[in-house]
Amino acid sequence: MTINCSGEELILDKERAIYWPAKRMLIISDIHIGKSAHFRRSGIPVPSTIGQHDLNRITKLTDLYNADILVITGDMFHNRMNSDVEYFRAWRAQQLNLKIHLIKGNHDDLKASDYEGLEIKIHHKELLVHPFRFIHDKPETTDEYFNITGHIHPGVTVYGKARQRLRLPCFYFSSTCAVLPAFSAFTGLSNIQPKEGDSFYAITPTKVVAV
Repeated sequence: MTINCSGEELILDKERAIYWPAKRMLIISDIHIGKSAHFRRSGIPVPSTIGQHDLNRITKLTDLYNADILVITGDMFHNRMNSDVEYFRAWRAQQLNLKIHLIKGNHDDLKASDYEGLEIKIHHKELLVHPFRFIHDKPETTDEYFNITGHIHPGVTVYGKARQRLRLPCFYFSSTCAVLPAFSAFTGLSNIQPKEGDSFYAITPTKVVAV
């Protein structure tokens, strides 16, 4: 689905990403690379293929849109270096033409040298590319920049005619802020209480729909 936001065309993709054509920029949030390895280390049997599948999805998106820049609004990694991060290292070696910018989230605890070795540009607070501010969590105050964030893994409940209901990941837009869905499916969903004028775009297996 293509929308207009702050005078810019944005494409909302069903793979839980936003593409900004004017900047050839792909925007995602909350990949949590390393989370499955973290669970396995704790004795919980989580497939190692989860992280690999997410990286393959990024490759398909960058190829589809011919993106030059990947912006991640936080929680790219899930705490420390582990085997899943090594999968990312191998993937990165095949994607050296892609510029990667990470706005650090609360789970991004790798060392500065680790990010440098993975050729990731770190922004500790925010990245400003007019008219947007890319930041991990919604700021308390607003200004002339429209905020694009992640962190809360937004979801929306859709009701059917016969009392069916589905919880779906979604893009959430208010007058000052957009919240991206978690890119990784290996995350929970947080239902957002809408305010008047807010917009929700639910992600189904085949398309993005306004609800």
